[in-house]
Parts: sequence; C-alpha cells; structure tokens
Amino acid sequence: MLPPVSIPRPRASSQPHLARAFAAAACIAICMLPDSPSHAAHLYVTNEESGDLSVIDTGLRQELRRIALGKRPRGIAVSPDRRWLYVALSGSPAAPPGVDENTLPPADKSADGIAVIDVTTLEVARILVAGSDPEQVAVSRDGHRIFVANEDAARLSIVDVDSGRVVASVAVGVEPEGVAVSPDGERVYVTAEADNQVFVIDARTGARLTAVEVGPRPRSIAFLPDGSRAYVTCENGASVSVLSRDLTAPARSVDLGAGMRPMGVVASRDGSRVFVSTGRSGMVLILEPAAGDRVAASIEAGQRPWGIAVSADGRTVYTANGPSNDVSVIDVESRRVTMRVRVGSKPWGLALID
Repeated sequence: MLPPVSIPRPRASSQPHLARAFAAAACIAICMLPDSPSHAAHLYVTNEESGDLSVIDTGLRQELRRIALGKRPRGIAVSPDRRWLYVALSGSPAAPPGVDENTLPPADKSADGIAVIDVTTLEVARILVAGSDPEQVAVSRDGHRIFVANEDAARLSIVDVDSGRVVASVAVGVEPEGVAVSPDGERVYVTAEADNQVFVIDARTGARLTAVEVGPRPRSIAFLPDGSRAYVTCENGASVSVLSRDLTAPARSVDLGAGMRPMGVVASRDGSRVFVSTGRSGMVLILEPAAGDRVAASIEAGQRPWGIAVSADGRTVYTANGPSNDVSVIDVESRRVTMRVRVGSKPWGLALID
C-alpha cells in the first residue's frame, strides 16, 4: 500500500483562504491515489508444468507472486465466501494427444490431492485427499463440499471440506474432466471425455440421476446464471452442446465452425454472453444466448488458450495460454488482446476474485 498522504495544516485562526486551499490540495492528492492492491481484483492461474500458482493484480495487470503447490496443478475453484481456493493436483504424468502412455513414468499417487489455499495469506492451508488423478474441481453452494473429477479412475469424488473425508465416490464414465454445480446447488454435472456424455449427480446424496449424450470429447461446463442452460464444450466436434434445465430434451448442438477446438467456457454474470476458448485454434468465441446461442464474434486470443475467466462487468476476458506461458487480457468490446501477462510454465486453469 502507498503511505498515507501528509498535508500540512495552517492554523485555523489565521488566513482562512489558505486553509481552504490546503483542503482542496488534500482532496486532489487523495483522489489521485490508485486503489490499494488489497482491494484490487486478483486472477489466480494454475501453472501445470512449474507446479505453482500465479497471482495477478488485474488493475496493475502484473503478476504479484507465485505460490508453490505440487505436481500438475490444473483445475481451480473459489469457495462461495471467496476465502479459499481449491486446486487439483495430480502425480500422474502428463499424456498429451499422440503420446504412447506405455513410455511414461509411473504415477506418483502421493502427489494427488486438492490444495486448499487461504486467499488472505496466500498460503497452502492443507491438502485434501480426493481420489486418484484429480483434474477439475467444483464447490458446493454452501462451501462444505467439493466435487472432484478423478480422470484415471473414471469417478467423481465428493469431499467433505470440514472433515477432509471423501464421503462418496461415484462412477461417471471414462476420463471425467469438467465439473460444475448448477446455480441452484442441487446437481453436479461431470463430462466424460471418452464416453461423449455428461453425467448428472445429486449434489446432496451423490446419487447418479442421468447421463446425457453430447458431442465428441466434452471438456468443460458452464451454466447461465439462472440455470436455464448448461454449455458443454466438445473439443473433437467443433461444437458446444447446450442442455436445458429439465434435461428432458436431447442436447442441442451449436456448430462453432470448421477447425475449432473448444476447451474452456464461462458465462458473463448477466447471462448475456458465453465465452469459449478454443485451444489449438487460438480463439475466443462469443455466443449470445438471447440470439439462439449464435456465434456473435471471434477474437484472436493467443497460443492454445484453455482456462478462461470473465470480469464481473463482462468487459474483460482472460485466457491461460499454455505454450507461451502467459495470460491474455482481452477487451470484449474492441475484440482484441490489450496485454499479455507472463506467468509460470504451462498455465492451465483460471479463477477470478473481483
């Protein structure tokens, strides 16, 4: 924080015109001070290869610090009270497309878990056991449970945060990845990459309610704020599958165009726009729910944008760009990247607290 401004004060009994001038000067000086960093919005970036978390001040648009976490931090979620960050860690070796998994080193299961980070101190408070190979994580609406996709085990772990215990483990299909809690807090949606399905789980009981067919290789999920639709990115289908609230109708497919590789997805907080990162296609696409989810715009974002976040006012989008080790800051109205912020190695997931 900047030091307090000290303005000399003349005696009240002499030269009142000077007193008024000093008061005006004090007002100008104080009003020109930038916001204190403690009140600024912060973006949190998981760096998969360097095993740490970058903290970015979105006002200053610079990295403030990095926090060591462990092996392969990927998915990240914020508690409802914005006090805690939950980051999925995995000791399984990275296996990008085309890699022969028989050539990879054995998994280090002792490194699997969920890092719990205190936002106020930026320290790792504890590591929660949360099943094998955690990839993405979501938090219940009351903050007492987290839901973790266990990629290599084909399961969803439900963890009681207070006790630190896994209270349920649910079969959800092959290679689960994306996890999201419905806005009403009643259901958990999980994508199964290899099965081309989204599994729907009762958030309270852990019961599996249904499975919905979606496009090829579903990755991430985002809801409109009113819960009326869920958007599922389907990487190998160049599409987004749109699920209705009641799940009675088949998923509707939105074609994103040839060559698109949709990965991350986030809705603006007023529900007017849905933003999709497209990985190797290098773009961010803007969908408009009020116009039948048409693709309204495309923006050159960076190298393989994956994690994605949007500001509270919907004017700024951020993407994590793995190969270039940076985060793009995108102005939505001008449709351009205004800055790139350097972070750790292979940034993956993003969480914004503003």
